[in-house]
Amino acid sequence: MVPDTASQSASRNLGTDAKPLTIKRVDAIPIAIPLVKPVNMAGVRIEVSYDLLVRVEAANGLVGWGEASVAPTMTGDTLPGMVAAVNGTLAPLVTGKDALRRAELAHLATHAMVHNGGAKCALDAAIADLAGRHLNVSLSDLYGGALRDSLTAMYLLGNPKIEDDIAETHKKIKEGYKFFKLKVGIKNAFDEADAALQIRKAVGREVVLCADANMGMDFRNARIFVERSREADLLFLEQPLREDDYDGMAELARVSPIPLNGDESLANVAIIIQMARAGSIKGANLKTIKLGGVSATVHAMSVCAALGLNINLACKVAETSVGAATITHLGCVAPNVNWGVSITNHYLVDDIVKQPMRIVDGMIARPTGAGSGVEVDEAQVARYRVK
Repeated sequence: MVPDTASQSASRNLGTDAKPLTIKRVDAIPIAIPLVKPVNMAGVRIEVSYDLLVRVEAANGLVGWGEASVAPTMTGDTLPGMVAAVNGTLAPLVTGKDALRRAELAHLATHAMVHNGGAKCALDAAIADLAGRHLNVSLSDLYGGALRDSLTAMYLLGNPKIEDDIAETHKKIKEGYKFFKLKVGIKNAFDEADAALQIRKAVGREVVLCADANMGMDFRNARIFVERSREADLLFLEQPLREDDYDGMAELARVSPIPLNGDESLANVAIIIQMARAGSIKGANLKTIKLGGVSATVHAMSVCAALGLNINLACKVAETSVGAATITHLGCVAPNVNWGVSITNHYLVDDIVKQPMRIVDGMIARPTGAGSGVEVDEAQVARYRVK
């Protein structure tokens, strides 16, 4: 979470009074919602999504919401840990303070504790949502204004069998999808390369394909995959090696015919710069939970653009429409979204908002209401709350 100086003068610039938007209460709410079907990733099978909601209530009665998914293999965050971080440290830090001074609050949260990006992210998003609702502007407008009003949605393929991936791809193409991510790093590298080739043959050249290994490969298998899947014309291969194998990523990038995308490695802007300068990556998967908030992600997007990196924005599997709306606004203000946007609420059996985010004809529309633009149903929150 990094300062954005515009927040300190937002009320004056938008013609509203300068009275403080005092934070009265902060609630950390753990929830669990089953997925429509399991998603297989390297090292993990996800059947239920565990997320933290942060509810920030102002003295004037307005409420803002933020969300962060657990990601023990990416950020180290667990649900009890995120709840404890908010309740024990972050909530007392911001309660009684002015939500319109959100840059200052983000700075305080950043330095209050090391790591804990998920907790900081959910709080920062909730404060931004609250400020937007108070000022009657969307998150897009709060962060500089939209460059686009719709985004191409990416769909994840993670079935155990290639036949099921192909069948699902055909089904989703009929629904308007034209961008798919293959989950790899799970099986034999030869078989996964062959599967990528089969999917490409099945869908033709008009559909965009990429692959995500979630750190599931060693250097040998990653090289086998990129060489043998060359003709699959993958847009990128995401995070094939472990998050701290910077030398391996740089070496692989030098020989790979497929551009590499960083994800788990990219814990902060300094590492993004380091890996870009080393030639390790041509793009960056940016998640608010890794970077610690909406403000920090906006900053990281600007850095990526300056470095000439392609930007890929994603929710973790799987976040509700609260997280989906936030990522959508970020995608609309991003300098580029050349490597796609992935919202994940549609992988859940249910949602916690009154009108969930929808993907229509393969596109995600920017919410136009104040703040995030989605209205949370607190009865639904109570239904899925982890006791």
